[in-house]
Amino acid sequence: MDIFSAKYAQEFDERDPLKLYRKKFELNDADLIYLDGNSLGALPKATPDRIKQVIDKEWGYRLIRSWNEGWYDRSQKIGAKIAQLIGAQPDEVIVADSTSVNLFKLAYGALKLQKGRSKIISDQLNFPSDIYLLQGLIDLFGQKHKLELAKSSDGMSISNEEIEALLDDDTALVTLSHVVFKSAYMYDMKTITERVHEHGGLMLWDLSHAVGAVPVNLNACNVDMAIGCTYKYLNGGPGSLAFLYVRKDLQEKLNSPIWGWFGEDNPFEFGLDYRPAQGIRKFLAGTPPVLSLTAIEPAVDMLNEAGMNNIREKSLSLTNYLIALFYEVLQPLGYRLGTPTDPAYRGSHVSIKHQEAYRICKALIDKNVLGKSVIPDFREPDNIRLGITPLYTTFSEIFEATVQLQRIVKEKLYTHFSTARDEVT
Repeated sequence: MDIFSAKYAQEFDERDPLKLYRKKFELNDADLIYLDGNSLGALPKATPDRIKQVIDKEWGYRLIRSWNEGWYDRSQKIGAKIAQLIGAQPDEVIVADSTSVNLFKLAYGALKLQKGRSKIISDQLNFPSDIYLLQGLIDLFGQKHKLELAKSSDGMSISNEEIEALLDDDTALVTLSHVVFKSAYMYDMKTITERVHEHGGLMLWDLSHAVGAVPVNLNACNVDMAIGCTYKYLNGGPGSLAFLYVRKDLQEKLNSPIWGWFGEDNPFEFGLDYRPAQGIRKFLAGTPPVLSLTAIEPAVDMLNEAGMNNIREKSLSLTNYLIALFYEVLQPLGYRLGTPTDPAYRGSHVSIKHQEAYRICKALIDKNVLGKSVIPDFREPDNIRLGITPLYTTFSEIFEATVQLQRIVKEKLYTHFSTARDEVT
């Protein structure tokens, strides 16, 4: 059967063992194909009721008593559930603050612990916010460190050899995104971590585009530290809280630079001399926002129920299908693939490049163009990112999105749109 057909896609959907999970999300617009779950995950149907329970019962009825009835340890409880998704122990993960703040806390602690070493390594494909934080830390430490960025030969991936060439006995910290935000290139976590350790460096992984989309095993890879957001594949809502991981044997050696009362050993003694809490709780700072914190839990429960190996299997089937369609009908029109073809080095989104990528995205989103709105996202200068969220993305949606990508270029429908950028792309 021809892969470029609706029937081919429908047969895959019918055989999908995870298909019932789609019904657990608020995706009720028949004219919408949502392919941006790698930027903002869809709303789980269970989340509003869970939040309403917090508002009506926990806050509305129980009031401040709720701090002793589940609020106080909720950061650790949900962190323990996230730990199951990333191959960590329950007491090695906690939910707190934003991804950037968590990166700051852990990178600061690592650099202080690694006193005498001056090199920080990242790569030129990393998310800019991570690079900004490292630059800020160099300034904070009085310009005593230098940042070296591994280069990409193809604008898509970074070879192990490129990272290894930068490593030496002056390496204090290496921090990389497990899955690269533009191209979905996925590092070999175990190999890179081992090489960093051979030179005495500490390894910090950003899991923002990996957690909930690909299997991660931090303990098996002997990873020192990790951070990640919860608003992409964990569907925690816009700007939802992030999480951090610190390997258990490193927790007492690593200090947080933010000494907040929730990270104190006994905050309700109200002592004036700070004593860090034991274990992972020392990385908390201020009072956690309970409503936002609670919104993370429903999707995390679904992901644990579905199983990361099953999720990865469907993700690969979907991305393989999309890449096959790319070669069949999109490449001849001038589109270029911006994602690795080798599944071992690919996360759960596919980047397609075109010189008119921005206007193509605008045409996809406007349902008046072809009758349906397809929501991807655009990343400078020429990337159309198509997010594959295995719990709710279907093969039929991939097929229909490909048809629209084909027609928009073939019929030059993008020419009806301005090149002027929206504030948020």
